[in-house]
Amino acid sequence: MATLSIRMNDETKTAFEGFCESIGLTVSAAVNMFAKITLRENRIPFELNGDPFWSEENQARLKTSLEHARQGKLTKHEISEVL
Repeated sequence: MATLSIRMNDETKTAFEGFCESIGLTVSAAVNMFAKITLRENRIPFELNGDPFWSEENQARLKTSLEHARQGKLTKHEISEVL
């Protein structure tokens, strides 16, 4: 039997331990389940999404907006217009 060591912040560890305990699992059993499902399905067994802020589309939009601001091409809006 091999040992696996991982690092995580204290709050995450405590919360994860509490969750595992609440459903009757040890942390070791939960991590083993994750590994086995990952290998069986040959994928991470849940959807992963990146932060849309960093998408190519949003970054291009932000660069365009920044360039417009540098050129003084700004539009004044009232707060009531955007709420």
